[in-house]
Amino acid sequence: MTARVLVVDDILANVKLLEARLAAEYFEVLTAYSGQEALDICARERIDVVLLDVMMPGMDGFEACRRIKSDPHTHHIPVIMVTALDQPSDKIQGLESGADDFLTKPVDDIALVTRVKNLARLKTLNDEMLMRASTSRQLGIAEDDALQKALSGRSGRILVVEDHPRSGTRLLASLSKLHDTFIEQDPQRALFTLTEYDFDLAIVSLSLERADGLRLCSQLRSLERTRHLPIIMLVEPGEEARLLRGLDMGVNDYLIRPIDRHELLARVKTQIKRKRHSDFLRNRIEQTVEQAITDALTGLHNRRYMERHLETLVREALRSGRNLSLLIADIDFFKQVNDTYGHDAGDEVLREFAERMRRNTRGIDLACRLGGEEFVIIMPDTEIDRAYQVGERLRACVAADPFPLAQDLAIRVTTSVGIATLEAMDDTPHTIFKRADQALYAAKRSGRNRVNAAA
Repeated sequence: MTARVLVVDDILANVKLLEARLAAEYFEVLTAYSGQEALDICARERIDVVLLDVMMPGMDGFEACRRIKSDPHTHHIPVIMVTALDQPSDKIQGLESGADDFLTKPVDDIALVTRVKNLARLKTLNDEMLMRASTSRQLGIAEDDALQKALSGRSGRILVVEDHPRSGTRLLASLSKLHDTFIEQDPQRALFTLTEYDFDLAIVSLSLERADGLRLCSQLRSLERTRHLPIIMLVEPGEEARLLRGLDMGVNDYLIRPIDRHELLARVKTQIKRKRHSDFLRNRIEQTVEQAITDALTGLHNRRYMERHLETLVREALRSGRNLSLLIADIDFFKQVNDTYGHDAGDEVLREFAERMRRNTRGIDLACRLGGEEFVIIMPDTEIDRAYQVGERLRACVAADPFPLAQDLAIRVTTSVGIATLEAMDDTPHTIFKRADQALYAAKRSGRNRVNAAA
């Protein structure tokens, strides 16, 4: 993923080193050499993550962090404090200042990229969640305590998989004051527990004596029930190869033994917040405002909500410089379905089409029924090539399997897709929608069952 990272340090060599490492991972990097300069940049630029050195003359990192977190316009920006190895008290003071995470000098490349990616994703989810809440307020729909819970990383439900008694006891002591924490020594029992009950986080030791912790991580990622469950690995020094394998399979974060209590709590808080943000985005709107903003037949968002939300997203994309793409899908020859099999069969096709759309959209995407047999997916932070891939995946998913009807009937259905993206500062929801609509009709004219992107 891409993100804008602000690196703050009064030593030029430190700034250049972090800038080079982050740029190699395709992050956009801004730099500042004092706490005040960092505050000024945060006030006028879109920043996704701040890397903030503790020791700076004048305003130190702690004070800069406090000011970032106390300003309503910047408090949502994640801050990573860069601390000295021999100053554990810095981590305590950093937490009190509002820091979201820590890096220890000398900064490890794997740790740097992992921490920045984790917090950048959390920032994206946070922005999208608050934007949807804003859209709901515009529609006159009140939010309740679920939003505040989603913004919080407190009182999580955690399962620790550890078969070393002393280590398990220490972890339990560190976590249980803030979270409901359970210990499981056997990975198979842990897998059963995590699939049967709701948890916010799994912490898995890779040093299990009688099992492979990486295999458990792989199983958790492969099951639908636990696919989105955050996982933190506990690894021994020198286990870089296994660490990288775990990160490649989708493990969210890691801690290297001996485990620092303050870093443990910071990592846990970040992952619990991310889980709650994702859950909120996937479930909240459908559960609370069904009649006002959802289509009664398909359960997707309706045109009214789509138009309001698209206005908000276009305005935000123009302000921040982020990508925004829109997809329109139309069921091919849908009138023939109604004429041949009846309107009840047509409704079944629409419901199944909507379900296949859901399976091909991310948590931050917005899937809607525009009306009739037309559907829309709005894709924040998505460029045209990626949007085309989503459209092609949807087209293939629709065409792959017959649509079941009553009385053991099934029919083949295809869809044509048009895609457009935000292109210029004078773009509006109407102009983007019009380009996508024109691309859709071009797809239909060229034979249907295909995807076409606006030129």
